[in-house]
Amino acid sequence: MKKLKVIAFDADDTLWGNEMYFDETEKKFCGLMEDYLSHQGISSELFQIEIANLKLYGYGIKGYILSMIEAAMKISNNTISIEAIEKIVQYGKDLLEKPVDLLEGVTETLEALSGKYKLVVATKGDLLDQRRKLHNSGLGPYFHHIEVMSDKQEIDYLDLIKRLEIQPDEFYMIGNSLKSDVLPVLSIGGYAAHIPFHTTWAHEKIDHKVEHPNFTTLQQLTDIIPLLT
Repeated sequence: MKKLKVIAFDADDTLWGNEMYFDETEKKFCGLMEDYLSHQGISSELFQIEIANLKLYGYGIKGYILSMIEAAMKISNNTISIEAIEKIVQYGKDLLEKPVDLLEGVTETLEALSGKYKLVVATKGDLLDQRRKLHNSGLGPYFHHIEVMSDKQEIDYLDLIKRLEIQPDEFYMIGNSLKSDVLPVLSIGGYAAHIPFHTTWAHEKIDHKVEHPNFTTLQQLTDIIPLLT
């Protein structure tokens, strides 16, 4: 890793908490719709609609709101009330106003790596929302570049690396998703570290163990400091 120039961080559930807010919102949605279907059935319908809509809406809260409305219409056979739709919209607005709470060790890690490498945010989601969260986090001054990606496939990382004017083996990605933050980066010849979060969206889970010489699992974010300094 002597050639490393750029350390990239995922944002949601790596720098600050996020998925638990979606979990809370889904529970509210299931409660709203429980006269029509079991909570498990509601969650399954919502998840299927979310995945189908990714190609249209991408990742983020706004697409999630639209998927909840579509799921409510489907589950209720188009009998859902306007009042219920208004509640769903409010659930989304509440999500967009959640506080940005930094995870343990974030500031310490950025302080230790700042000045030694170019630090980058590489995240998925809605551009406006992610920029809002970064601004509210107070972490902006640490980062050389902010990349809000429509997806995190190999081609997306290659595009980012090209814009940063580096080679894949000069790039290190740190994030909570093996599927999005680790596997694509390893595939293109970069380095990646996984920092597990206590809750993970089903779409981001994989069913196999990652074994690769460029891969590291962190117990806490600060574990990366002795590896990179």
